[in-house]
Amino acid sequence: MDKELIAATFEESQIRRVWDEESKQWYFAIVDIIKTLTETPDPSKYWYKMRKREKELELSPNWRKFSLRSLNNNRRYKTDCANVEGIFRIIQSIPSPKAEPFKQWLAKVGYERLQEIDNPALAAERARALYRAKGYSDDWIDSRLQSIDIRNDLTSEWAQRDVKEGLQYAILTAEISQSTFGIKPGEHKKLKGLKRQSLRDHMSKAELVFTMLGELSTTEIAREDDAQGFRQNKTAAHKGGQIAGDARRALESQTGRPVLSDSNYLDQSEEALRVASGQSDDPPF
Repeated sequence: MDKELIAATFEESQIRRVWDEESKQWYFAIVDIIKTLTETPDPSKYWYKMRKREKELELSPNWRKFSLRSLNNNRRYKTDCANVEGIFRIIQSIPSPKAEPFKQWLAKVGYERLQEIDNPALAAERARALYRAKGYSDDWIDSRLQSIDIRNDLTSEWAQRDVKEGLQYAILTAEISQSTFGIKPGEHKKLKGLKRQSLRDHMSKAELVFTMLGELSTTEIAREDDAQGFRQNKTAAHKGGQIAGDARRALESQTGRPVLSDSNYLDQSEEALRVASGQSDDPPF
């Protein structure tokens, strides 16, 4: 399965990338790279002219289309992407002083991913270091990393149960959130004053814990009921969220305090992240 990851960063420019599980390699959004190297206001037109000028690019087996989220409006579009070999070929056709440092960055991105495949613990340790550099507590980081594992288990289960990635995943996630917290993820983000930021990276530890409980419960119920297809898994999502919702209400009854919070981590310094990681000129991935 193709899995989109967070955009990598080169000299403060975001480069969208997607990991192709079948071929075990990165594919990078070509227009993002062109924009970074040329600073053209219209990278799509630049790429079109490149393909028209150099016919071999049209026939290259090293680039293909992936559905990626836009950096502007968060919608998905079919986007031309190239693997490392393809990107090197494209860079050769772009006169830019950034070409050589970009090649070094590209090689590093690929190497680190191969390291993580060989030793998955490295990915967790890199994530831990980044969160710590942003100022998160170790206690919160432990919960966040555990929430990632639980979420991955859930989405893997959905994939095996004929739930379609994208809209159906979003609907089921909203169902769990509604049953757990009484609000959907979009409303939760609005409560925290977030826009394009990751909701879970701005949750309190309590919010993370109940999110995990809802998703863990949904996974177990889907397995127990052998839920198949979207409708049956939506029922499982509602049941799983209800379990977390009942637990949340019980805690609130005992403490007299709501679990939902408008607090976030927007004040954390991105510069602190880069400095603490020792990569101010070459940001972490």
